[in-house]
Amino acid sequence: MKISFAHTLKGYKKENLPKDILAGIIIAAVSIPISMGYAQIAGLPAVYGLYGSVFPIILFALFSTSRQFIFGVDAAPAALIGGALLSFEIEAQSPEAITVVPVLTFYVAAWLLLFFALGAGKLVNFISKPVMGGFISGVCCTVILMQVPKLFGGTAGTGELFELLDHIFRELPLFNLPSFLLGIITLAIVLTVKKISPKFPMAVVMIILGALFSYFAPVKDMGIVCLSSVEPGLPRFAFPDFFTIHFTDAIGASLSVAVVIMAQTLLAENNFALKRGYKLIDNQEILAFSLGNFASAMTGCCPVNGSVPRTAMNDQYEGKTQLTGIIAGITMMLVLLFGTGFIGYLPVPVLTAVVMTALIGALEFKLAAKLKRSSKGEFYIFMGAFFAVLILGTINGVLVGIILSFTAVILRASNPPRCFLGIIPGHDDFHDLSQFNHSYPIEHIILYRFTSDLFFANVNIFRTDIENSLSDDTRAVIVDASGIGSIDSTAAERLMLLCESLHKRGIAFYLTEHVAELNDQMRVLGIGSLIQKGAVRRSIETALTDLGIEKPYPIKGVHADYHSVAKKRAENTLHEFMWAYGSDCEAEMERQIHKQIEELQKTGDMESLIHGSWNQLDAMDEDEWLEHLEAHLAEISRIAGKDEYQIALEFERRRVHLAEKIARERPNLAKRFMERRELLDAHLKEHRPDVYEKIIRLRKEL
Repeated sequence: MKISFAHTLKGYKKENLPKDILAGIIIAAVSIPISMGYAQIAGLPAVYGLYGSVFPIILFALFSTSRQFIFGVDAAPAALIGGALLSFEIEAQSPEAITVVPVLTFYVAAWLLLFFALGAGKLVNFISKPVMGGFISGVCCTVILMQVPKLFGGTAGTGELFELLDHIFRELPLFNLPSFLLGIITLAIVLTVKKISPKFPMAVVMIILGALFSYFAPVKDMGIVCLSSVEPGLPRFAFPDFFTIHFTDAIGASLSVAVVIMAQTLLAENNFALKRGYKLIDNQEILAFSLGNFASAMTGCCPVNGSVPRTAMNDQYEGKTQLTGIIAGITMMLVLLFGTGFIGYLPVPVLTAVVMTALIGALEFKLAAKLKRSSKGEFYIFMGAFFAVLILGTINGVLVGIILSFTAVILRASNPPRCFLGIIPGHDDFHDLSQFNHSYPIEHIILYRFTSDLFFANVNIFRTDIENSLSDDTRAVIVDASGIGSIDSTAAERLMLLCESLHKRGIAFYLTEHVAELNDQMRVLGIGSLIQKGAVRRSIETALTDLGIEKPYPIKGVHADYHSVAKKRAENTLHEFMWAYGSDCEAEMERQIHKQIEELQKTGDMESLIHGSWNQLDAMDEDEWLEHLEAHLAEISRIAGKDEYQIALEFERRRVHLAEKIARERPNLAKRFMERRELLDAHLKEHRPDVYEKIIRLRKEL
């Protein structure tokens, strides 16, 4: 594939420069405590965390296609490397650890390069948004819990939820009130200002104020911890010594780290990209990960990863391109050359609170709330990914997330949208019987629509739906297969068995409306005989013609001449509402009623309310519309300045006119009209019994 260099800097807009510079400086500032802490977790001296925040971040920025994601020393890889050192019985921060860690980092980079060559970036396409949101929220909560002890004077924790809670409890004896107050006040101020004025760099202001406070105040006497001072100077390049650890040990330990870096960073990158509306080249991102880790290995550092806290900070301060990462790397260089003394004045609680504010901003709980309202299944997937990361850790969380995504695909495909179809008098097309009030089945015919590829997991649903719909007078089953794009061998076999079973009962079977490629698949799968027997037709109409059924199609229980019925395609017909709004149809009709009432309030024109823009409805639809108007009888009476009795009388006269019109123009539907009237009355009685009583009295009088 073609590699894009400095992808996000092409066509750079000058107006983005101030934001990118500011965000880069802020990221460098918050990287100091994060990087130093995670370097120690990885078994290295703290200064190596700063080394890992120079060349790796710049190299990543030059090859990444993400506009805002930031690379650096991060929790998950650092914890895995620290665990590997323990398994090798190597003491943290020892000379042996300083030589072994870069070797492991080099192998991590090599694995990532192999993943790039294999095109592993495609895997992220199989991860859904709920999984991404749950994963990111889990990572953020994990890092927040890691940082909590640093607010009150303790040390950062490692591990998963229960280990972190246990660590917080064990650190409580170290609780320092001045440290805690400083951290909480910083947290409250930054979050408040962020809500009031999101673009104001309050985090930088608090870091500077914190440094001034520790310079002038006796913070040591108060027990407030500041960052450790480091020796000035840039990292030195050196090739790792591969002979310090056995090849097989290094390969095994580095593989899990490489998988975590690829999966976690790709997931997080795509989540931010979706939120901000830009696209990534996923496979090139893996190359950028690899190059960043090669740079880290050459400077003696631990593996580096995409950092959610730094990226959340970048997002908060509206960094627009990877110039942000380059500025952050250059700023860290200047800190290492000239500002190492300043590092010693940075209070840990202030920096911890700043990091927490960024993590809180990256939480996706708003998405979870939205999913809970709109899609319970996706909400559970979100929570599954969230708790998997929080309780089982990053790598297991990634695996659970992938499994949940594939499970969601399978469940959706195994229980697809499907319905039985009928016709609406005066219209040629076919409609869902469960959604359209005036849609009726064709006499002796089962019309069935199946909207999914047909395969082993859902073919029994297909077969059961059809078999349960059969009656003694069924002549044919016609399947609208417009949503079926493919069929597997299991489904092909079951389809043939269904066709034979129906044939034995004297019921014809037709497959219609599908793409031509499905016919090719059927021939390959050995059921091409269905085509030869005439069971495959291009359209539903063709299948009906084959059965000798011509327009106007006979409605079950009604024999009407539909040629005399005008087709009403007006936007506002009720069956259009039902099609467009589904289960929200009632609510939408109520919104339209309120619009009509508002218009009445402006004009006072009752005639327009009853006979106005909605007179394009046919009699059946207008009858239902009147029922909705009647539910607002008191309100209409107040606005029109008329007695409720008078208005109800006008409605009822209109309804009598509709009944007479149906009896005169479409006598065969008169019975249907009255049956529908009874259903509407029952609905009105249930929801507005007071109005119902008035209407019943009026009918008796009329």
